[in-house]
Amino acid sequence: MDFVHTLFYFIVAVGVLVAFHEFGHFWVARKVGVKVLRFSIGFGKILWAKQKDKQSTEYVLSAIPLGGYVKMVDEREGPVSTEDLPFAFNRQPLWARTAVVAAGPLFNLILAIVLFWSVLVIGENGIKPILGKVEQGTLAAAAGFVEGDEVVSVNGKVTPTWVQTLSVMIGAALEGEQELSVTVKNRDDQQTVKVLKFSEQDTENPEVLYKRLGFTPWSPQLKPTIGQVLPDSAAQAAGLKTGDLIVSADNIAIQDWQQWVGYVKTHPDIAINLLIERDGVHLPLTITPRAVQSENVDHVEKKAEGKIGASVYVPEDLIKSITVEYALSPMAAVPVAFTTTYDYAITTLKMMGKMLVGRASVENLSGPISIAQYAGQSASMGLVHFLKFMALVSVSLGVLNLLPVPVLDGGHLLFFAIEGIKGSPVSEKIQLFFQQVGIALLVSLMALAMFLDVQRLFH
Repeated sequence: MDFVHTLFYFIVAVGVLVAFHEFGHFWVARKVGVKVLRFSIGFGKILWAKQKDKQSTEYVLSAIPLGGYVKMVDEREGPVSTEDLPFAFNRQPLWARTAVVAAGPLFNLILAIVLFWSVLVIGENGIKPILGKVEQGTLAAAAGFVEGDEVVSVNGKVTPTWVQTLSVMIGAALEGEQELSVTVKNRDDQQTVKVLKFSEQDTENPEVLYKRLGFTPWSPQLKPTIGQVLPDSAAQAAGLKTGDLIVSADNIAIQDWQQWVGYVKTHPDIAINLLIERDGVHLPLTITPRAVQSENVDHVEKKAEGKIGASVYVPEDLIKSITVEYALSPMAAVPVAFTTTYDYAITTLKMMGKMLVGRASVENLSGPISIAQYAGQSASMGLVHFLKFMALVSVSLGVLNLLPVPVLDGGHLLFFAIEGIKGSPVSEKIQLFFQQVGIALLVSLMALAMFLDVQRLFH
């Protein structure tokens, strides 16, 4: 069922993003007078096709949903009838050809703006950015952050939720910011500004940066009461149920949930004799936490930790006290959506640049497997999270296609720019050569992304 769920939302996400991208090419081509022969979502075998008559556009759904294409009348791709020559793509003025090619990635950026705007207007519930225990040796400790600090803004940008706080911090750091001014307030509502400082090693990739930041959400002291029990987990196998209170483990009294978690972590694949309280009655149980390998900041494998697959019960009033609802009016959301899209686009470009010169790890690459997993996970978290996921991928797709790499839209735009400077088109022989180079680069990049995907899958 998880596989079907993941596959379904992956196809939905990719289908929407590809359709919007190709619609950009299609719509502008029609507007500037280019005849479109086929509009296809997907590659490969045609599963469904519709065409009014032989002179109209054929609309197609194909078997492989990892892209799409718009086939236009073009003398470079085959013979063109005399009556269609005025509508051939290659016979259009330079500005028209440029507009058609640029429309695809620009429509992806427009879609991202619309999706971010929708998220802002719908609103989302988030955890307040209140810091938990600050470990020594982290960037947070070096900047003077302490437990209980609530982040108000980062570099002047208001960050009402934990996710927004980390997103702005990590995004700014990956863009090359070496210092961030973070406004925080303490439990007495007194505000101070603390400065986070980053080194080049801190910003190798988002995962390393997150761990070195040392920002963890504040966690109240909770009773060791079982909340949700995951299916096929050690907790379910042992017979634990929602509402069970952990009284003791191996005759050691358990005072709070953190103590219980710590005890479980140190007992991977080791049976623990429990005493629980259920409906006022004490019951003995035996549970064997499952061993899960964890990694440190430098991706060096540590010893296994125990996991039981159960969450803590959190009282409703406590949830309300540490969460916040964030939403904007339709008008107020417009500039924020534009700014958010711009920020993510710049971050994406800078991260690509860092990977190119070796200043960022290629492990930041995500292939279709990772994207499918993110699609399924975000959909499970709700509509807002799925829309945000689609917006982020749409930004990446738009930026990637604008890169001056032959085969991509950006490569064609580069050829058009050269044509504009020299006054004549780049020869087909030269274009073909660089397109072959571009194909080789893209295939290599896709192979690397797939390799990293499979590596993550089996790790």
